Amino acid sequence: MAFPPSKAMAMALNEARLAAARDEVPVGAVISDAAGTIIASAGNRTRELSDPTAHAEMLAIRAACARIASERLIGCTITVTLEPCAMCAAAIAAARLSRVVYGASDPKSGGVAHGARVFSHAQAHHRPEVVTGVAESESTALLKDFFAARRA
Repeated sequence: MAFPPSKAMAMALNEARLAAARDEVPVGAVISDAAGTIIASAGNRTRELSDPTAHAEMLAIRAACARIASERLIGCTITVTLEPCAMCAAAIAAARLSRVVYGASDPKSGGVAHGARVFSHAQAHHRPEVVTGVAESESTALLKDFFAARRA
């Protein structure tokens, strides 16, 4: 039985909240295998690690690959609170994740439905299934609240 997206998204939202508590942009990601077992989760750590590539998706992909000792995550799903950027979408394709589930759209920096649209290019070597809008309001609220507090 597949892991319910709502439970994976709840875990991703928790990772996003933990990221916000670390003064990171509140984005969380969870990777589950084909059987629905969670194999990795992460929140943004770009400031903490002084690493612009330490997005939640990148960290979760690295952890999942290390856990299963493979550079491929075939049959796995990544659930993330925000539309992946172009860098993360490219990593998702390279890892051959089968499905991407995300909450909030990102018209400014997104790389799936906006901007680069990595999976739509003729050059895309892998096109995962994409499911959008899961817990969109909660994901959006976390981001809006975080940035409003920073402007205050």
